[in-house]
Amino acid sequence: MARGAVSYQLIKEDKNTGARLGLLRTPHGDFATPMFMPVGTQATVKTLTPEELYAMGSQVILCNTYHLFLRPGRELVKKAGGLHSFMNYSRGILTDSGGFQVFSLAPLRKITEEGVTFRSHIDGSKQFLSPEIATQVQEDLGSDIAMAFDECIPYPADYDYAKRSTERTLRWAERCLRSHSRLDQGIFGIVQGGMYPDLRRFSARETAALDFPGFGIGGLSVGESKEQMYETLALTTEVLPKDKPRYLMGVGTADHIVEAVNLGVDMMDCVFPTRVARNGTAMTRQGRLVVRNALYAEDFLPVEEGCSCYTCRNYSRAYIRHLFKAEETLALRLLTIHNLHFLLTLAAEIRQAIAEDKFAEYRRRFWENYGR
Repeated sequence: MARGAVSYQLIKEDKNTGARLGLLRTPHGDFATPMFMPVGTQATVKTLTPEELYAMGSQVILCNTYHLFLRPGRELVKKAGGLHSFMNYSRGILTDSGGFQVFSLAPLRKITEEGVTFRSHIDGSKQFLSPEIATQVQEDLGSDIAMAFDECIPYPADYDYAKRSTERTLRWAERCLRSHSRLDQGIFGIVQGGMYPDLRRFSARETAALDFPGFGIGGLSVGESKEQMYETLALTTEVLPKDKPRYLMGVGTADHIVEAVNLGVDMMDCVFPTRVARNGTAMTRQGRLVVRNALYAEDFLPVEEGCSCYTCRNYSRAYIRHLFKAEETLALRLLTIHNLHFLLTLAAEIRQAIAEDKFAEYRRRFWENYGR
């Protein structure tokens, strides 16, 4: 087991909240936390180059094991020298295990103790992923951080199912650790437990005992209320060790990021900012702005006044709306740039606020503006 490739340094805890300032050390650099990680599902953050990501402050990005396992295949990526070389991204890369996609994208599946048999969403072919295979695939992909193979519990789920699933995820985590051998890669365990406090605490406690170098918090933002999510997140971070990073999986709106940091989370990712950009929606400090709407047909303001991103410095809402109506690809790029810049800037501001013992004030001001 090679767990020394990735480590975490807790630099400071905010004196009034659960927010933490830290440093995530990886084979491809040291990165400041709290952080938001853009998602490059198929070895690309849609429509953007690595250089554009660097310019907006991107540190670690996420790539998807399920999709890359199916296409182009682990062998080709390994032959290319791993994901960093294949996609020309020189900073940190985290790969998820594929578990979430197996359970959400592949309805024709069979779960056993050994693993999951499923049908490819691409061609319908029969596929199989186990903890060992998911770990080996991620080793071939060569990410800095691999994730243990888990079962993402849907919402709602009855207690007995959630208990069986949580216990199986824990057994799978042990198998992932046993099979992991790449010296220049860390592997994180994943906490599950559904919305049941006792199962969450059990999962967090037992996963922490396996001594992973970091921990994912899974099974949240899957349809439950915000109140349920925050309550479950709070009791999870209370159990996880302070000297290791906490990664809230699949969360990427400004309000969720601020509240997750408030509860002690260090890392977050989500496809949301890039997905809604492609649908004509911009993320702003006041909430969502649907640029496609007729309201903006003659609006020559930037997407968000005061924003320093490339899009807002150079283009108007009216122009971007025109591009969407004309089905021009540039529209997707411009809003993707804005949305990712918005979240990466938000994360940088949060880090600065924690450093200055002002996060509580930052959070208060955020909520004064957001959703107006």
